[in-house]
Amino acid sequence: MDDGAMTARGRGAMTGGVPPERSRGRLADEVYDTLLGQLMSLRIEPGSRVTIDVLARELGVSQTPIRDALNRMEAEGLVVRVPHAGYRIPPQITRNRFEDMLEIRLLLEPAAARRSAERATSEQVAGLQRMLEEMAELEGGNGRMAYGAFGLRDAAFHDLVALSAGNQVIREALARLHTHVHLFRLLHDTQVTHLAMAEHEEVLAAIAARDPDAAAYAMRRHILLSGERFRRLFDEAKAADGMAVKA
Repeated sequence: MDDGAMTARGRGAMTGGVPPERSRGRLADEVYDTLLGQLMSLRIEPGSRVTIDVLARELGVSQTPIRDALNRMEAEGLVVRVPHAGYRIPPQITRNRFEDMLEIRLLLEPAAARRSAERATSEQVAGLQRMLEEMAELEGGNGRMAYGAFGLRDAAFHDLVALSAGNQVIREALARLHTHVHLFRLLHDTQVTHLAMAEHEEVLAAIAARDPDAAAYAMRRHILLSGERFRRLFDEAKAADGMAVKA
């Protein structure tokens, strides 16, 4: 199902009020899915303001599921709460910010993977495996909603690695970056998901094998390769801007 159909389905399901049998949680999930699709397709533009009352009118629901969905999106770094002004969509990441984030990730995430190989419980390793299985189900999905959901699980996988490392400071530092949300908003490319999956599997295999050196190496390699993929996007955008100026 493409994004247009998804959005139409979401709006059609929500227009006209809330059926009595629909739970608040289920409706909030539908609102969340609709907004995620619009955000990842840039129908909701970066830097734009998002207000609860406007969304409630557009989607034909009460403000409560809108608030629930936006609170969830705020926790994931998809929106930013502005005091007395509702919410805003974060601006697209700049090249300088991207390079700074990459540098921090190279300092912290290989160390977290190393510690995870030493400290992760069997339950945590199983949790990482389940997360990869969820990502695999989304990998071939159509539309930006599936792509956005993949990006959020990508972030969750990295968070689980940091959690299993047992260093809360590293985990909190990485969480504040919201790296994956910013990157997956830059482009829609299924090749990115395919490559990321293979690299994640290498990280998990090293953690499961209790091989700290291999885990650190696999994580560093994944971050460097991911950096190259997204760096090309910035280079292409710069080249396109240069051609437009010359024209």
